[in-house]
Amino acid sequence: MPKIERLIPILVCEDIQAEHDFLVDAFGFTTGGVHHGPEGKPVHAEVRAGDLVIWLHRVAEELKLASPRSLPAASSGLVVYVEDVDAHAARAHSRGAQVESEPKDMPYGQREYGVRDPEGHRWWFATPLK
Repeated sequence: MPKIERLIPILVCEDIQAEHDFLVDAFGFTTGGVHHGPEGKPVHAEVRAGDLVIWLHRVAEELKLASPRSLPAASSGLVVYVEDVDAHAARAHSRGAQVESEPKDMPYGQREYGVRDPEGHRWWFATPLK
């Protein structure tokens, strides 16, 4: 079986620039750049956490790609481990993230909280319990 070299999640966004800026400011990702089309509108962006890259893709009806913002529910989410989940939650909340569940200890060995970004993507940030 061929070795899997890399996995890149793709988040579909109505407003790529705003999503990029939010993920950097509220969640602490670093920028991987915002790429603009010929008319100057953002058409692709990247955010990073260490070796992980997340692509931000435009809404594209021809590809059947929609932002969760325009749907009745999100169909997936991302789990991200952070050093201090409580500090991370406070930062995200102070920057306008839609917190769905406050940090709490879970029976499966981690402290986590749930949040949505402005596009409606679901995120869970966690710290392993010691």
